[in-house]
Amino acid sequence: MIDLSAARPLESLLPAIERMWQASGVKIAAIGDRFDPNEGAPVHTVKGKYATRSWTDWTHGFQFGSAVLQFDATGEQRFLEMGKRDTLEHMPTHVGSFGVHDHGFNNVSTFGNLLRLMSEGRIPENDFEREYYELALKLAGAVQAYRWSTTSDGTGYVYSFNGPHSLFSDTIRTMRSMSVAHLLGYEPRGEQDEPISLLGRVIDHARATAKYNVYYGEGRDGYDIRGRVVHESIFNPVNGVYRCPSTQQGYSPFTTWTRGLAWVMLGYAEQLEFIETLDDDVLKAFGGRQDIVDMMERAADASCDFYVRYTPTCGIPYWDTGAPGLAHMGDYLDRPAEPFNDYEPVDSSAAAIAAQGLLRFGHYLKRTGRDEQGERYWNAGIVALQTMLDTPYLSTDPEHEGLLLHSVYHWPRRWDAVPDNATVACNEATMWGDYHLREVALYVQRLIKAEPYLTFYDVGRSTGAPVGAAR
Repeated sequence: MIDLSAARPLESLLPAIERMWQASGVKIAAIGDRFDPNEGAPVHTVKGKYATRSWTDWTHGFQFGSAVLQFDATGEQRFLEMGKRDTLEHMPTHVGSFGVHDHGFNNVSTFGNLLRLMSEGRIPENDFEREYYELALKLAGAVQAYRWSTTSDGTGYVYSFNGPHSLFSDTIRTMRSMSVAHLLGYEPRGEQDEPISLLGRVIDHARATAKYNVYYGEGRDGYDIRGRVVHESIFNPVNGVYRCPSTQQGYSPFTTWTRGLAWVMLGYAEQLEFIETLDDDVLKAFGGRQDIVDMMERAADASCDFYVRYTPTCGIPYWDTGAPGLAHMGDYLDRPAEPFNDYEPVDSSAAAIAAQGLLRFGHYLKRTGRDEQGERYWNAGIVALQTMLDTPYLSTDPEHEGLLLHSVYHWPRRWDAVPDNATVACNEATMWGDYHLREVALYVQRLIKAEPYLTFYDVGRSTGAPVGAAR
């Protein structure tokens, strides 16, 4: 269990965050100088150098978005220029990528961050540039919404790259793409020009994920522990009937892959913040505010509580809570995670994602009058972040292109590099781990400096999307 008493005061983290940005800038520049984006997206490091791993190019947005975050945090103009150049040159193909569910990762991390900075007044206002970013985000949301499967209970979900039968937990965090497109007033059309409500699909996807991918200790199966998350749910694509749990990157369908858990934690925390900004009249067509908020809070609370209980004291989890080698490690939850053990890898990228989820949900709970519960999650997020900002997780070696060490991609397939004389993956980084460490550090830095609260939906437009459209 995470040692909540180890959480330091927020302001004390600033020197470590500033040290992280110093290391981060060197690595972003090194990757930009060496890596050719035309050869694919950098996914994870092998012996300290970023390499591709063909599955889908879902990490370009994290690469180019990292440069934009670096500018946001430090004001260094060269990173803004780098992020803008690479976004304009390489990201349009991702806007129209019908084969993936990752639009919130790729397009909101790039076009979205740039539009947010313009809306905040951090970069000069430019009408044409704004319209370009907005158009990219509108179309990305529409393309994501097009990947739609209807379930037998009347909801539906954005299906994963595996196909119409597959609901991934990852995708709840990419709902930010459709949420932004909705805020920009966009309403795509289906067959016979039938209007499609992007907000409706965000909410329906959130309902399906909460119902089928998150467990609540209600006896659903023999491994129903409250807050456990399944990576993938499988449906009959003909009639939308739920069939079974599954996984692509976890140990088994009945264990919890911790990065999938982290996506759920952060995805619901962000969507709760987003839903707060919408008028009651807008939400009426989709069940009403209270019903939507109750559903999202239930999923966020269960998953965050599970993370706190089933993560080592330092806030860094092992890659799967049911990984078989953990049986050889004794009371591994009662001590800090051990990235150099002989049995199972840790996954710091899951911690980077989860830390932001814990902090946002804790902040949300405290702001809505639930101080004790909110403080618990807030402190857990701080513990995880302060661990990642120090050795052996933060890489300050300029020869290593990764920022957050001991991150894994796909351990069951052994896609992760294992050092000589070791038995499990360690000492390497992933592009999403690095990006999310930067993002959570920026989130905390802005709080410390009393700067604008960091959200994905600050795009400079009020809600103007139609509310009565079909889902």
